Amino acid sequence: MDADALLQRFDGRSRLLLRSLLSCSRADRRALWVFYRLRRCEPDLFMHDCLDTLCQDEPCLDGEALTLRPLVCLFPVAFKRNLLSFLHLVHPMLPTPGLVRLLDCLTRDPSHDPWISALLGQLGRDLHPQACSKHPLLTPQGRDRLGELCARLAPCGGGGPGGSVSWSSRLAAVALPGPGSQRKRTSESAGFDIEGEAAALQSKRRRLDRAGEEALPSETDGLQQGGSHLAGDLEIVPMETVSLEGGVAPQPLSPAGASSVLSENIKASIPRIKELLETEWDEGSSSVLQVLNECDPSQVELLCEALCLSEVPEPTLPQFITSLLALSPDLSFSTAATLIRNLFCGKVHGLSEPASRCLVTAVTSLCSRYPRSTCSALIGPVLEAGQTGSAQAELLCRLIEDCLEPHYQILVFEQVLAVPWGEGVLSVLHTLLDCQLELSEATFSLFTARLSQQAPPFATSMKFAKMVLTVLTKYHSHVNTAHKHSLACCLDQNQTFLKKSLQAALKRISPS
Repeated sequence: MDADALLQRFDGRSRLLLRSLLSCSRADRRALWVFYRLRRCEPDLFMHDCLDTLCQDEPCLDGEALTLRPLVCLFPVAFKRNLLSFLHLVHPMLPTPGLVRLLDCLTRDPSHDPWISALLGQLGRDLHPQACSKHPLLTPQGRDRLGELCARLAPCGGGGPGGSVSWSSRLAAVALPGPGSQRKRTSESAGFDIEGEAAALQSKRRRLDRAGEEALPSETDGLQQGGSHLAGDLEIVPMETVSLEGGVAPQPLSPAGASSVLSENIKASIPRIKELLETEWDEGSSSVLQVLNECDPSQVELLCEALCLSEVPEPTLPQFITSLLALSPDLSFSTAATLIRNLFCGKVHGLSEPASRCLVTAVTSLCSRYPRSTCSALIGPVLEAGQTGSAQAELLCRLIEDCLEPHYQILVFEQVLAVPWGEGVLSVLHTLLDCQLELSEATFSLFTARLSQQAPPFATSMKFAKMVLTVLTKYHSHVNTAHKHSLACCLDQNQTFLKKSLQAALKRISPS
């Protein structure tokens, strides 16, 4: 029986979610996007029916015999892998009995796929963190093989003196995970991929070998160097830009040292890229940008300065971004952040009217592919600058709605709580709240305290009043007694015609 016929067993919302898991490219992240939007309609009961249907018995032919098997076992292997990866991301919001029953059904599946077995083990650890210390992720044989791999790659991994993290500590973190380590994992990493780690390290070693004795230190080393001198007269100029992820942005280098840092093949690509930026990109133009995957963060900064990317005309941006998106493999976080900062920050800061179609197309395209880099290099700095006007707010709201997944929206929400508020920031905040964010109690408490603090200066602001109304209608389940008191103080300051409606909405809330 094909997958489309199996999907007919589900209701419309479940069918939409499961169909997203049948796609091969980034299926778990796409399903996460669908899940959060469907969950707004019926947050408590939405997944119960879906999990129950996946576990129900379905007649099927096993050779010549007619047997009963759980419906989930009849789906393709790729679907089951994507489903388990998706469940790993959202398991805290799902009913535990239904999850346990589903895992039991998949465990009894006669088709033994190694990747599915690994994902089942990981999800079992998610549901029972206390079992992590008793059942390590790695077998003794796997730990020995990983140790051998680390020993071979140690010279390029920073494991010696001056290195930030030793290989032995990495091995210990993987071999013996604790409950806390599970929480540190982001949705971009559903498991530990030894081959992917090895490939990334080998790529880094090739770049360092090309640079030879003049190779620059890693990003982590750069955090400790401040204003030190490197390679003779090459000076690192300190920057104050801090990413939303807690890291420091790549340090720019003085142009005087460019000739001693950029390798010959990187320098040779500069005239060709400049020529393309001034003329027109064709289908084969992206190959010349492959040099970006050969640069370390400091070299990318120098390359952007040499190409004057901050001065690229807006009509040229969409074609240039299309060529960037065609690169394989994808750019690293630091490389993408450097490009986004150089290409867009100046243009967005300088907006005095709505962004042009070319700029919007370019920013949204790159943000969809590299959301974490965009939050760090564009959205965060624009908010922190304290000059978020209506034009900037309109562009940021579009990025939040169209390009950012829920966990990145929460990242931006926390950033908004730490910057000065103006009318533009209120528009961004209102857009975030409309996305039905899954806020923690600590974050919501901080937010309500900030609302009370900002109530006097925005006493006559309709934007502020409408935002508070959104909080009272869409986030009433978050409100406890302390929050209600804080919100009541906030409404006492309000001087708009919505004040009575706001107070009536607050009165209807029963604190949790």
